[in-house]
Amino acid sequence: MNDIAPHDVRVEPAALAARLSDERAPDIVEALNEEAPEVAAAILLGLPMERAIEVLDQPELECASEIIEMLPRDRVAGFLSGMSADRVTDVFREIEEPGRSDLRARLDAETRGAVDRLSAYGEETVGSLMTTEFVTVPGTWTVGQTLDHVRRVEKTRETIYAIFVLDPRTRALTKAVTLRRLIAGEPGANVLSVAAGRAPLAVSPTASREEAARLISKYDLLALPVVDAVGHLIGIVTVDDMIDAMVEKQTQDVQRFGGMEALPEPYMDIGFLTMIRKRAGWLCALFLSEMLTASAMQGFEGELEKAIVLTLFIPLIMSSGGNSGSQATSLLIRALALHQIRLRDWWRVALRELPTGIVLGAILGVIAVVRIVAWQKLGLYDYGPHWPLVAATVGAALVGIVTFGSLAGSMLPFLLQRIGFDPATASAPFVATLVDVTGLVIYFSVALLILRGTLL
Repeated sequence: MNDIAPHDVRVEPAALAARLSDERAPDIVEALNEEAPEVAAAILLGLPMERAIEVLDQPELECASEIIEMLPRDRVAGFLSGMSADRVTDVFREIEEPGRSDLRARLDAETRGAVDRLSAYGEETVGSLMTTEFVTVPGTWTVGQTLDHVRRVEKTRETIYAIFVLDPRTRALTKAVTLRRLIAGEPGANVLSVAAGRAPLAVSPTASREEAARLISKYDLLALPVVDAVGHLIGIVTVDDMIDAMVEKQTQDVQRFGGMEALPEPYMDIGFLTMIRKRAGWLCALFLSEMLTASAMQGFEGELEKAIVLTLFIPLIMSSGGNSGSQATSLLIRALALHQIRLRDWWRVALRELPTGIVLGAILGVIAVVRIVAWQKLGLYDYGPHWPLVAATVGAALVGIVTFGSLAGSMLPFLLQRIGFDPATASAPFVATLVDVTGLVIYFSVALLILRGTLL
């Protein structure tokens, strides 16, 4: 934060509010996030109304629902009515009954109707992310009329950089005009004269957020219209809201990559029991899965007794297969999320990963063979009279295990998405566990084939 000193707990909320009133909203949010909700509410009350509403509109404000519940009931309606409808909807989702109904009843009719409509959509849909505060004009208006309208309503709209032109008869969306082109137009010309020739891109409110993000990114949009089945404009998704939503989604995906449930709150705000619950389930599942590794080793107990030297390379074998699988999984999950590949491309991915795995396994195999030969020749370790066969076993096993790891790691996201699960749940630990078990089977199968009649 700019020049705001760390908050001393002895500073009164009113004094801190006076100190923060001239700061930027994100900086005020950082200061409030360090306070208890009741203190943050008192500070907000000491800020100018417009600044307080701007702060509450920031998605980065933690415990916003708790702060709003602590505001005096005679003033909370003013704060909520000034906030954007999509932000109010997000806050209401975190407030339990009967507090939610009480706050809803205090909203003005327009805001209440917008919140009710937005609340009807699922959390992962475009409808839950869109705002209903946008600028529309009929197609019969001139550029001058449109600019006058923008000046009148700009304080009550989330964005004015995109103006949407509606059919004056059907009220259906026909064109979109950027503010830049509007300013450059002749005041007496029809607003359609400065609109792009193509129909505007739009999405359904039930579309996924990922689809909206893809369109905004691909076409460099500042706002994406959301239309109903008959083409009526019911909301827009702004690029800043989409960035916030995608950062949150990517944070959850990264947490799932680590083999745990996504955290609903920032790390330092998660309670001890919640942290245990979020991490214990997957950890237990992975532990139980790893027990299959012990079962696999028990199945080759006789071979291990005859060739103890093979046990030296088990950690090497298991980690190499798991690492190659985790690499492939990470690449494929991201590619699926960005729509670089689709479910029907699974066979193309398999054909790509097969030679990739063979080459990567061969590289690791050569390194392992060189290491065994060097240690043997330099007298650093004696692998026994059949050390060339041991080297061949390790090298060949690495080719098979890394190839299997690459294939398994690349196919698992396709499988999970096909059956309706989030591919992000194909976390690196899960893939590593799967490859550990199969890697041991491959390793000892290769050992039986190469070392039969010598060590085995």
